[in-house]
Formats: sequence, structure tokens, C-alpha cells
Amino acid sequence: MEQKTPSWKNTIRKKFFLESSFYLWMVFMIGISSCTAPEKSNKPQNKTIQKTQVPNTKNVWLENKTSIKGKALGTTFVIKTGEDSLKAAPMEIEELFEGFNAELSTYIDASLISQFNASNSSIDLNSTLYFQSCFELSQEVYDYTEGAFDPTVYPLVSLWGFFKDIEKAPTAVEIDSVLNFVGFDNNDHYSYNDGVLTKLDPRFKLVFNAIAKGQAVDVLADYLDGKGHQSYFIEVGGEIRVKGMNDRGTKWVIGVDEPVEVNTGNEGLSKRDLENYIEVSDRAVATSGNYRDFYVLDGKKYSHTLSPVTGRPVRHHILSATVIADDAAKADAYATAFMVMGVEKSLDLIKKHPELNLEAYLLFDGGSGRIERAYSKGMTQYLMK
Repeated sequence: MEQKTPSWKNTIRKKFFLESSFYLWMVFMIGISSCTAPEKSNKPQNKTIQKTQVPNTKNVWLENKTSIKGKALGTTFVIKTGEDSLKAAPMEIEELFEGFNAELSTYIDASLISQFNASNSSIDLNSTLYFQSCFELSQEVYDYTEGAFDPTVYPLVSLWGFFKDIEKAPTAVEIDSVLNFVGFDNNDHYSYNDGVLTKLDPRFKLVFNAIAKGQAVDVLADYLDGKGHQSYFIEVGGEIRVKGMNDRGTKWVIGVDEPVEVNTGNEGLSKRDLENYIEVSDRAVATSGNYRDFYVLDGKKYSHTLSPVTGRPVRHHILSATVIADDAAKADAYATAFMVMGVEKSLDLIKKHPELNLEAYLLFDGGSGRIERAYSKGMTQYLMK
């Protein structure tokens, strides 16, 4: 395992500021976490395309001829290309998100997954657009991570108040009782044969929040590939996939936030501090972290990352996990799993399974408020030192 202290960070940041303010602006705007500052562009706005040929929607709008932005999946997203124009329409993008939500959103009562969770029946996943691939990839990640990633944690997520506010933390008895019907490898809960998913226990429920945003990014990537794009940047709620080069003819640069609670990234560039930079092309990047996602009960902080094994919020020293993979769904899922597994087990998994083609950049508490980093061997080709 390679570890380095962050003492060189300020030198790098100073170098970036001196070399090119425009370049740094691009780094900030495509950072792991969304920034609310408006994007600047030196390219002229095409008013005709924006208002008539490609009408905007309520949640999706054409920023300029190379960029689309909007709101979806309870977060924000951006799609941009390094080519002369983006061959995509806001209405088509919105339809893709609506179709995705119709199958996998647990916040929509009429969605396919919500109906399955509320029923005691079977569902044929062969006829779905997204559900089957999400379910089967989740099974694969579950096996590789030995249960650290588990979409059957819906009962735990509900018990800990992620769907509805609670006033106090669950008791050990409540947690243990729920754990009895959590587990992707428990054949007493469900069966899956020839694409047909059947409930055997009515308490068996699924939630794909730890992989859905990444999968949505992949859906958008397939859409842009179908349009013939050789260059794009897609980000949905911090999950990213890029192809080709940016409009400067270089690889896409992604900022990794410093994992501190006050670094929200929501108050503009002056309030955001980047721990490192990643230069990447034709890969996907996802980050999971506990430094922002927590809540307080009885004066005690609880992480939003639940361990499917203990049934409780994780308490590792790890602060954030950034994963590079071939597609965003895998990057999203493994970033979540690594937050549960911790530094050593995560890096060990990557070393033992080169067929997964994963790289990881892990930030953790080194004690006395010192943030340290550990990363897989192949990650060095992406880090900007």
C-alpha cells in the first residue's frame, strides 16, 4: 500500500493558479462534487438552438451549444462535449431520466422497484431496460466485496431514518431483528432464475441508491455514443464518466475535494478546497464520503454509509473513496463498498482482482486532524503531481 502525506498540496495548487486561471476554472467546474457557481464560456451562445430547435424543459436546459445542465435523481447533472456542439436535446435527456426513475426510484411509489418492495410476488426482469442489469451487477459486486455492497439493506436504511426522520438511534435488538432479513446471499429471502425475481419473504426489499446515479451516467453515455460523440463529460451528483478529450485537446481534469466537513462546495469557488486532481479519459470516476453525509441524533453524529454486516453506520478512519472504473455504475458501487471495507481490504481487493480494472484513491484520518492518502498502484497514472 502506498501512502503519502498531503504536504505537497499547496505547491501544486499554487502552480495551477499561476499557470492558467481558465484551466483551474474548468477543474473546479468538473469536480467530484457539484459547484453552484455559474459556468463561464468564451464561446458565443446560440439563441436560436436554445429557444426553438431544442426547447428546454422544466428540469433540463441547454446551457450553450456544447453543454446541458439540469436536475435529476434528487441532485444536479451536467453533460458537455469537447466537440463543436452537443448532439443531444433536453427533452430526450429528461425522457431518459424519467424512464430510469420509473424502474429504479424508491422515492416514486409507482416505480417498478417500489411496486416490487410493496408486493409479495414475482417480477420478470427480462423485459426491463435498467432493473435487470442493475440487479445482476449488484450481485457481482456483492460477491467480490463479500457483502460490503448489498442492495437488500432497504430495511436498515428505513430503520435508520434515511427515508423518514427518526428521533433516536435504533436499539441493538431492533438492528439485529432487521439483519435477519438482510443479505443478498440468503436464498430464504428470494429466488432469481432465468431473469425472474421472486420474493420468498415479504420483508425482502431492494434499494439501489448506492449504484443508481452511476448507472444513470452510463445510460447517458450510451445515449451520447449512439449520437456519434467521441468526446463528452457526464456528471450526475458527483458520479462521472468521460470520453475522448476536452475542448482544449487534453484529458479531462477532475478535482477531488478535501474531505473536511466545512468543504461543502456549495458556496462557490472561494469556499471549496481540492485535495488532488485526476487527469482521465475513457473511464468513469465516483467518490463516496462520510465527511458531508451524516446526521445527528441525541448529539451524536452518524454516517450515512451503513454496514450490511453490522447493521450500523461505518466507523472506519476512511473519509472518502474515489474509484476509477470502466463504467460509472461499477465505480459508484465499489466506492460505496470501500467506505464499508476500509483502506486495507479495499486495496487488497483491487490487487487480487485485476480483471475488475479498478483503481482507488482513499483519504483517511491519520490522527491529530491529519488527512493521509492511500491508493492502488495503477492510480499513479491518473494523479496530477
